[in-house]
Amino acid sequence: MSVFDVRELRLPVVQAPMAGGPSTPELVAAVAGAGGLGFLAAGYRTADEVADLIGRVRARTTEAFGVNVFVPRPVPDPAGAARYRAELAAEAERYGVPLPEPDPADTDDWDAKVRLLTDDPVPVVSFTFGPPPAPVVAALRAAGTCVVVTVTTAAEAREAAALGVAALCVQGPEAGGHRGTFAPAADPGPAPLPALLAAVGAATGLPLIAAGGITTGTGAAAALRAGAVAVQSGTGYLLSPEAGTAPAYRAALTDPAFGSTAVTRAFTGRPARGLRNRFIDEHDASAPAAYPLLHHLTRPLRAAAAAAGDPHGMSLWAGTGHRDARPEPAAEVTRRLAGG
Repeated sequence: MSVFDVRELRLPVVQAPMAGGPSTPELVAAVAGAGGLGFLAAGYRTADEVADLIGRVRARTTEAFGVNVFVPRPVPDPAGAARYRAELAAEAERYGVPLPEPDPADTDDWDAKVRLLTDDPVPVVSFTFGPPPAPVVAALRAAGTCVVVTVTTAAEAREAAALGVAALCVQGPEAGGHRGTFAPAADPGPAPLPALLAAVGAATGLPLIAAGGITTGTGAAAALRAGAVAVQSGTGYLLSPEAGTAPAYRAALTDPAFGSTAVTRAFTGRPARGLRNRFIDEHDASAPAAYPLLHHLTRPLRAAAAAAGDPHGMSLWAGTGHRDARPEPAAEVTRRLAGG
């Protein structure tokens, strides 16, 4: 049984899995067709929805692709989520939506997703927010799947490597979206991506995929020189026509009014980097470490803001290189990143 090897990509470019809509089957297939590795995001979807997305990718390409899964972890501060819910009453009134009562036992349909991916394997499965249980890694490997784990420190890398995974996605603080720390309440480390690649490489010797602020060919080349076998970009694809990026989100990415990014727990309870907006300014200081309760709590607010075209109520995830993102077809973005 031949297992996919990230070192054998025609172009050493990985399209990051972006939960919440941007990672469409069209985007995944376009990146794969160009010679890179496209990723579906299983986060916040049921196993049945993921199965449908996989089928849609397979209908568009015979090239290898991946599926990313969030590893469920205990909620560090559920009481804090209740306090935060009271704070968000004014936001609910602003957007005319009710606030839900999130379930602390929610696992994001973990068991069913694992069954799906072992019974009907895809070439690559990556995990974020922690190491998957050893039996899950073993089952996926037995099914012929390349298993990748996202890490943010050398210690996390050693823990993941001990499971027998094939590669690591090394995520620096420059990355847009959630930082994939194993501990939900952990603050992301400040070590820049090149230093993190060196530390993780020395700790494990596994193939490394570099992630964090990479939106140009020059940035990609620098990460490859620093020891990565491939680079991962999410922000670089947000403006591509194949991406499912909401209109107000697209507009904000090129709006000079949104000139900086910030790391915040305000939307989900986990550290995540996005364009700085009103919601972050007003709620970041009081947001508890209560993922995924805050994600579910703010979800209707973010949806209502998107529907109203109001970027100041949305989670506009973006890395530090967002100003270099271009409205190009995904295949062109892939080739441009590889061309550096």
